[in-house]
Formats: sequence, C-alpha cells, structure tokens
Amino acid sequence: MTRLKTRIVDLIEATGPIPVNEYMALCLFDPTDGYYTTREPFGVAGDFITAPEISQMFGELVAVWLYQAWAAIGRPIPVTVAEIGPGRGTLMKDMLRTLSRLEPDLANGAAFAMIETSPRLAEIQKQTLGATPFTVGWHETIDTLPRQPLLIVGNELFDAVPIRQFVRAGASWRERMVGLDDKDELCFFAGAGSVDPTLLPADAGDAPQGAIAEVAPARSALMAAIAEGISSHGGAGLFPDYGHLRPGIGDTLQALRKHNHEDVLANPGEADLTSHVDFAALAAIVRAHGLDAYLSRQGDFLLGMGILERAGRLGADAGQAARDKIASDVERLAGPQAMGDLFKVLAIVPRGVAVRPFATAD
Repeated sequence: MTRLKTRIVDLIEATGPIPVNEYMALCLFDPTDGYYTTREPFGVAGDFITAPEISQMFGELVAVWLYQAWAAIGRPIPVTVAEIGPGRGTLMKDMLRTLSRLEPDLANGAAFAMIETSPRLAEIQKQTLGATPFTVGWHETIDTLPRQPLLIVGNELFDAVPIRQFVRAGASWRERMVGLDDKDELCFFAGAGSVDPTLLPADAGDAPQGAIAEVAPARSALMAAIAEGISSHGGAGLFPDYGHLRPGIGDTLQALRKHNHEDVLANPGEADLTSHVDFAALAAIVRAHGLDAYLSRQGDFLLGMGILERAGRLGADAGQAARDKIASDVERLAGPQAMGDLFKVLAIVPRGVAVRPFATAD
C-alpha cells in the first residue's frame, strides 16, 4: 500500500467517503505524496510520453501557429508567450528556438512565462531552458501574468484537471464516491443524495442504470479564466489534449503507470490519473467570452501546419535510421491509429480572426 493510499484510507475512515474529484486532486497534487509533486512522469523511464518529447516537430509547428496568430491579431508588442502545465519544458525550448529564427521581433519583444504549480517540475524546466538567451518567468497561476496580449499553449493540460462523476441509480443520479469495502479496500459506489439535474450533461436523461456521467467544473473555471484574459487584453491560445469533440456519457477516468493502464484505485500517488476532455464544453465557454473557438483532430492540425514538409526537410541530409525515426514520429503524432485521432486541438482567437489551418469556427 502506498503512503498516500494509507492516508486516504485513514481519511475515509475518519470523515466518510470522498467524491471522485477530491480523490483525483489528492492523487495528483497532494503536497507531500501527490503524483506531480513527487514523481518524474515523463519519458521512456516515466509513465507516459507527451508529444513534445516524441519529436521537435511538434513544438516547432506550435510555435509557427503562435507566430501566425500573433500576426493575425496585429503583431502586438509587448506580448506574453506562455505555456501552462509545461512538463519538463521541452515544448517551450522548441518554441523559443523556432520563434527566434522565425520572427526576432516577436522573440525579442515578448515576455516568456511558464505557469507551473509543482516546485519540483519548475526546477526541471529551469534546467531544460538554462541555455536559452531569453528571459523566462515562472508563475503558479495565470492571475500573475502581465495585463497584455497573451499567446498561450497548454499541451495535455485539461486531462489532468480533476472531474466529478455521477452514476445513474434508479430514477436519479448520484455522485460517484470513493469509499471502503468490507475489507477496508478502496472502492467506488454511489453517494446517498440525488444530484441536481442541472449539473448533468444534456443527454444524461436517456442513460441506462449504472451509467456514468462526467462534468469538470475545475476545467471550466480554468478555461473561463484563460478566455477572460484573452478577451480583455487580446491574444490567442492553443490546447492539444486527448478527448472527444462531442459530449457523451461514459467513464473515461484512467490510471497510467509505466506506460500501462492500471486500476484507478490501486496505487494513489504513483500513477497518473486522467480523463477525456470534453472539447465541446470548453469551446462553449470560449464563445461565451466573445471569442472564436476552433476544433480539430491533432492529425489534421499537424498535417495542415506542414508536418510532412518539415519531416522532409529534417530527413533530407539524415541517414536512413534517422529518416525512419522521423517517419515513425510523424505517424505517432499525426497518424489515425496513434495520437492523430485520439488527440484533439482547441484553438482560441478573437472573433473574426482566422489562423491557418482553421478556416471557420467549428
């Protein structure tokens, strides 16, 4: 039993069952034993590999999109270029290199910011960016960013934000809770009180007994804060993540450890807990703030941004092994059987502004 699991069992014995979002928050962000505060999750030796760690092409194309967005909104200076939830700092490193070559005016005139809540990860990011000639600042929240136009990226950000789950029980829905079975093992069960129907997804009424619905008020609040900043001061945002373009009913909560899925309740604090992002819900929040929201599959986005052409240039003077690696990376990032379909991209721009490869608001 992990140390955090022991503490969670003690907590439940003392105060009663806890909702899924509280369990998720403890597992991921507990200051002493949480996953992101104690572990190195990224890379082959960790539990998962994110797109920037697969290939430099991902960060390069994201930087090109940010440059295009900056040009489309009038090339404002000063401007903040920020990454929220920046992992090891690899994406920002690739973006800084690309922007410095692509548009020195933007690179030299921007304030670069990393928004990170984990002190341990912030130290790793500082090591990753140690050689960059640009000044980078660290922030725990977006609230302390300069009040100026904002170009913001969040790769695999929203999937780790805690969610609430509800289960259909009889004629009503009840909050899904984490409690203890008769052997004092963690287990899921339906809470006692029925749930306010206004909290549920629109299609929840037709769900069968035992069905699970997910809502993410913490995600909504974060997206609203980002959209409010862009609406007030100008800017644009890009958010690749895995999830679905249309809302639906179902349990998407999962645990990932050493690149394999495992029981969500098995090893609190030692496995990454995530759930699929409801992109339609996030897009609705963006539009409610007077902005345009564009949605696409990650594969379509990367192909539209020219990943095949970039791969060709990278491989032009490389050996066969390097070319094979580049081709494999393209397939992994953009292929329909890999991240290309599972991952989606949400782009945020001021109303009426179009940035390639998005043509019309979706």
